[in-house]
Amino acid sequence: MTIVEKVGKGVPFLACDAFDAAGGVAHGFSTREGGVSEGIYASLNLGPNRGDEREHVLENYRRFTAAIGAQAEGLVCAHQVHGDTVRCVTTADRGKGLERPWDFEADGLITDVPGLCLAVLTADCLPILLYDPMRRVAGAVHAGWRGTAMGIAGRAVEKMTESYGCRPEHILAALGPGISRCCFETDEDVPNAMTEAMGTCALRHIQVRDNGKFHVDLKGMNALRLEKAGVKAEHIAVSEVCTFCRHERFWSHRYTRGQRGSQAALIQLL
Repeated sequence: MTIVEKVGKGVPFLACDAFDAAGGVAHGFSTREGGVSEGIYASLNLGPNRGDEREHVLENYRRFTAAIGAQAEGLVCAHQVHGDTVRCVTTADRGKGLERPWDFEADGLITDVPGLCLAVLTADCLPILLYDPMRRVAGAVHAGWRGTAMGIAGRAVEKMTESYGCRPEHILAALGPGISRCCFETDEDVPNAMTEAMGTCALRHIQVRDNGKFHVDLKGMNALRLEKAGVKAEHIAVSEVCTFCRHERFWSHRYTRGQRGSQAALIQLL
C-alpha cells in the first residue's frame, strides 16, 4: 500500500492505491493547489473557519470533491477539539460544518451510509482515512499530538468494530500528509504524554536532540496505534510528505504561525 499523487479535473491530490484497488469509495488528501482563494489562503483553502471568503471555500470544496469523485452536498465536518471522540455519522448530519452549523465536537467520523462525505481538516496534524471494503464502512480521523496520545486512531477502529461489525484485519488505513519527525520539535510535555499513554513502545518514535528538545514521529505512533487495534501492518499506508518541509504545497500551521488555510481529507462510500 502506498500514497500516490493524482490529478482530477485539474486539481492535484494524494490518494491510497489500495483504496482505489478495493473500489466502492472516493477519497483524497488535498494540497494547497487548484482553488480560488486569494492572499494568505491561496489557493485551495478548505477551512471554513479560517477567515477566508465563504464563497471561495465553497467553490474550493466543489472543485476538490469533483476531483476525487465525491459529492459536495454530502459533506460532513466536525468541530475538531484535539480529543478522542469518534462519532457515527448518519443522513441527519449531512451538510454539517459547511452548509449547516456544527452541533457536535469530534475528531473522528465514521459511517456506513453511501453518499455522506466525511471530512477532517489539518495543517500539520495528521489526517487518517479508514476503509473496510468488506462491511462497507468509512472513517476519517484528525490526529494531532494530543489525539495521538489519547489513541484516537485506535478508538476509530474500535468504534467501527462496535458500531458496524467491522473486523480490524479487514480495515485499510491511509495516513496522509502531516508534520514529520524531522520538523516536529517539542518540549518534554509531548514525549511525556506519549510514553505515559503508550509505554516504552513510544520511545522508538521519539528522538532526543542536543539542544534539549525532542523530535516526535506522529505518523509512526499512529501506525503503531492502528496495529495495536488490530489493523494489519501491510494494510497501513503512510505518506512521506512533511507539511512543514513542503509548506509551499501544503498548509503548515507551524511554518505560517497560524496565518493559513487548511487541507482536507475526504472519504465517501459510493
